[in-house]
Parts: sequence; C-alpha cells; structure tokens
Amino acid sequence: MSHPKTCTHTDSIHHVVPSAKGCEECLKIGSPWVHLRLCRSCGHVGCCDDSPHRHARAHFQQTGHPIIEGYDPPEGWGWCFVDRVGLDLGDDTTPQIGPIPRYV
Repeated sequence: MSHPKTCTHTDSIHHVVPSAKGCEECLKIGSPWVHLRLCRSCGHVGCCDDSPHRHARAHFQQTGHPIIEGYDPPEGWGWCFVDRVGLDLGDDTTPQIGPIPRYV
C-alpha cells in the first residue's frame, strides 16, 4: 500500500512581501500571463506554467525555492516543486498589494 506523498519543505514557507503587482519579469517585457504564483521563500511573483514564459518555475530552477502560492487572488493552496505535491495553506495566504493588472 503506497502512502500519500507529502511535502518535506514546509519549513521554507515564510510570510513574504510580494515583489510586484503582477509577474515581475512579464511586467518588464510587456508579456501577458495567465495566473500568478508567489514564492513563499522570498516573495517573487511569477507567472504559471500555462503562461508563455513560466517565470514561477524559472524562479524555482534558478533559486531552488521550493514552494509557491496560488496568488491571483490568494487561493489558499500551494505547490512544492521539489516534492511535486499540493499544499493546503488554509488561512496562511499572502495579501495582494493590488490591484493586479489583468492580461488574459
């Protein structure tokens, strides 16, 4: 019998200040995004894997910061890139510094 996979990186979840009012890199290059993801290690705001540039995943690949939060609006869930498992953040969500620009 297999056990459900759990995240082993919850100690990396911090209260953070969002780095931008949208995907930090997309705002700089004028690119659209689909959904936003917030790094719970440092506050970097990046776009999701359905977006053209996948900046949240690129941030993980560059930094190793494992956990992102669904961030537009804060949705109460997270994802660990390392363990490839979802997390229930409950009320531990990050308030938006909005309003968040909408592109898609």
